Amino acid sequence: MPNPKRRHSKQRTLTRRNHHGADMPNVANCPNCGAPVLRHRVCSECGNYRGKIAIEKKA
Repeated sequence: MPNPKRRHSKQRTLTRRNHHGADMPNVANCPNCGAPVLRHRVCSECGNYRGKIAIEKKA
């Protein structure tokens, strides 16, 4: 298996790792109740998803 002939510089290593950081999750407001919800997920407050009831919530 081949090995590197020369050492990579710190700048080259950091440039490669530039895209490894975690991204912030996309949070939107529920159109039904206004609670913050992750996108493409059922609202945990009211149980709606895309204008329809996905989960029946008990009062």
